[in-house]
Amino acid sequence: MTAANTSTSDDYRREIEQWRKAAEDRLKSDNGWLTVAGLFWLEEGKNSFGSAPGNKIVLPASAPAQAGYFTRTGRTISVTVNPNVNATLRGKSFAGTDSRLQSDENGAASGKEDLLVIGDLTLFVLDRGSKIGIRMRDKNSQYRREFTHRNWYPVKPQYRFEARWVAQPERAVKILNMVNEYEDYKAMGYAVFRVDGVEHKLEPVLSGSELFFIFKDKTAGKKTYGAGRFLYAPLPKDGKVIVDFNKAYNPPCVFTPYATCPLPPKQNHLPIPIEAGELNYGNH
Repeated sequence: MTAANTSTSDDYRREIEQWRKAAEDRLKSDNGWLTVAGLFWLEEGKNSFGSAPGNKIVLPASAPAQAGYFTRTGRTISVTVNPNVNATLRGKSFAGTDSRLQSDENGAASGKEDLLVIGDLTLFVLDRGSKIGIRMRDKNSQYRREFTHRNWYPVKPQYRFEARWVAQPERAVKILNMVNEYEDYKAMGYAVFRVDGVEHKLEPVLSGSELFFIFKDKTAGKKTYGAGRFLYAPLPKDGKVIVDFNKAYNPPCVFTPYATCPLPPKQNHLPIPIEAGELNYGNH
């Protein structure tokens, strides 16, 4: 398919600019990726945490010296918070031991992710294949303090495509991530679009009620992030799907070294430059 028609170019540009502003606001928020300031892979048994250097998980100086410990037993994680530590778990004051914490994988989708909060720090379990760890958000993160702004190509309506959707039976797929682990997704087909008369295709995975495209193009490592970019789209309708590269954006790995972003599968390496969407940030 060729680029989709947009009702009014000015209206469309305003829509994209508003979308980009909202994306930057989310990035800078208290729960945004700029606050992700630590990732600690757990060993079997006890993993102490606190600001003292001797802990297995060393937290910023704002935390108590000895705050407690996480215990890993296989794939089960529990937490013990020491007495006199001001902490909350699931939004309620907490001390003592909780025997089973929900990971981001098991809890986030249901809204029951188990968050341990100590001052400006939020700790929660991260499940990535064979690796299980603790991710830390810090409202005073260096990445948040030093952030400038996101950078984008000018809005280009010709990079909004009404792509042909080729449906396939839903199947499980595994996608490699930045920490060399495979994550499980589901795929249900692919989108076909034309650039300069040549057909190209991208295979998304399902993410809730949307399609999630993880792709790489010939701008990667030059004008855009070397590992690739992300793009969401509504589910197909009447055999078509809107693929709008003006909303292509950098993965979280660009803004924090503690993200575990999925990498574009081989079939999503486009042999052309997509000069739309988000540009590189910093020295990536």
